[in-house]
Amino acid sequence: MMSKLNNTLTIIILTALISACTNPNSRKSLKEADIHEVTVEEVLHAAGYTYLLVAEGRKEQWIAVPEMEADPEATYYYQGGLKMTDFKSRELDRVFESVIFLEQISLEPPLSQEIASLSMAHSETIPVEKLNISVAVAREGITIAELISGKKSFDGKRVKIRGQVTKFNPDIMDKNWIHLQDGTEHDGKFDLTVTSDITADTGEVYTFEGTIALDKDFGFGYFYEIIMEDAVITD
Repeated sequence: MMSKLNNTLTIIILTALISACTNPNSRKSLKEADIHEVTVEEVLHAAGYTYLLVAEGRKEQWIAVPEMEADPEATYYYQGGLKMTDFKSRELDRVFESVIFLEQISLEPPLSQEIASLSMAHSETIPVEKLNISVAVAREGITIAELISGKKSFDGKRVKIRGQVTKFNPDIMDKNWIHLQDGTEHDGKFDLTVTSDITADTGEVYTFEGTIALDKDFGFGYFYEIIMEDAVITD
């Protein structure tokens, strides 16, 4: 009976963890991504499980994981889990007011699917080499070089830039991520990151109009000195 319960709990926990990692509404900090940073205060072992009394700030919570060695005062991270109230452990002859059953805890923050996707967009979409192209400036638009060289004057403003799409990554953090070149450069920089709801084909030339943001930090080390947001394709 206990084996069947353990198998059921494992399935439920795995489902919860997958759901937490792929939730499109998760955001960019540990708290907002439902990633908990906890410190161990007490350790109990029983029948294939290790029960840990952990503290997250001023809040204390019991969690249960497959049997493991855990050090008091050690810091661990977890995400998701199945919370059970008034749970009785026969082995410990104890009723827990609440306990969160987890598939695992880790010494490093778990990387959510969303952040993993952002990592892919960040690392793979920045071109290694500048393309040998020359794209005509958009009507009432500016070049990438002009944007980079005068970035402070464009902060928070909507601008038009015409360029060739070098990479397209769809549906990351509820946005499509586009990288653009127009053949110009300033101080060795020639690439512009664009976020949008629209779809763009790699290798095609478009005119994008969007709002410029400076020093945009998406968390987890993904920082953009200049980015065009909420862009649309225009003439």
